[in-house]
Amino acid sequence: MDNAPGAPDNSPMQRYREQLETHLLRVLQALLTEQSVSRAALKLGLSQPATSNALRRLREITGDAILVRSKSGMVATERGRELLAFATDALTAMDRIVHRPGEFSAQTSTRVFRLGAPDYLDAVFLPNIAEVLCRCAPQAKMIVHPINADFDYEHALEGGALDVVIGNWLEPPPQLHMSRLFDDEVVCMLGIKHPLAGKGISMKHYLELRHLAPTPYVSERASFIDGCLAEQGLQRNIQMTIPYFGLVPYILMSTDLVFTTGRQLAEHYARYLPIKVVPSPFKFPPMRFYQLWHSRSHEAPEVTWLRRRIAEVAAGLDTGLRTPLPPAP
Repeated sequence: MDNAPGAPDNSPMQRYREQLETHLLRVLQALLTEQSVSRAALKLGLSQPATSNALRRLREITGDAILVRSKSGMVATERGRELLAFATDALTAMDRIVHRPGEFSAQTSTRVFRLGAPDYLDAVFLPNIAEVLCRCAPQAKMIVHPINADFDYEHALEGGALDVVIGNWLEPPPQLHMSRLFDDEVVCMLGIKHPLAGKGISMKHYLELRHLAPTPYVSERASFIDGCLAEQGLQRNIQMTIPYFGLVPYILMSTDLVFTTGRQLAEHYARYLPIKVVPSPFKFPPMRFYQLWHSRSHEAPEVTWLRRRIAEVAAGLDTGLRTPLPPAP
């Protein structure tokens, strides 16, 4: 008679599964490898009666003799030969479950690292990470996923679609692990032909000027810049938003817009293009960049290795703010 829905499974098959513990699997493997009760007992450090009793239980559970007598001793049955492979696979899987993974070997790893980051970091930071990865883990791959307001990076970290996310937040999500990477001074970028490029920007000018701003990459939250201004009851005049930081200098070169950003990005473009970098009239706190990751990968050796490499690259950046940061976990 079948068990009622929701009732415990008391079938013989279920009882046998519960009886087949690791000890019996190891005895089964030794018996089929040695094809001798006495040699299997010696190999396992058991008494011969205990090994014989285990063989009796295994025969009851499997419904097969497992070992039978022959002229030259004992030989495995056809079913026994199959069971040897199954037992070996099962024991290997159990060993992998209970033993922590060894050290991560970057030089031989073929792992695919998945990093989430806004394209603000494309100019300097991400190329440096790519250089380190190519040099230290030449067979590994890296996929960089753009972070924008439509992308749920917290879910991606939880599900394993991303290993690490890099960005700057006024308040990083508290449910994720975090380490600080670097602080960046807030400055303003102007086209070299802007009327204020040679004079600087007063607070009055700053609030009256037309601003270029990035599309927020965290939905339903103010950007770092606008969040800081809002705390003081201020609001800038955003004339245009764009999703790509690489377009910023070219828009500034042909308009009278102003762009508020970190010194790292601003000075990178000012070295190559007709862009002027001027101090911000508003005393913004430093833009603080973090790397975030989920508990699921907190102790994974390969992700730990990646986080440390990212932290090393961040420590080598020239942001104008030499804030000592703790090492990455």
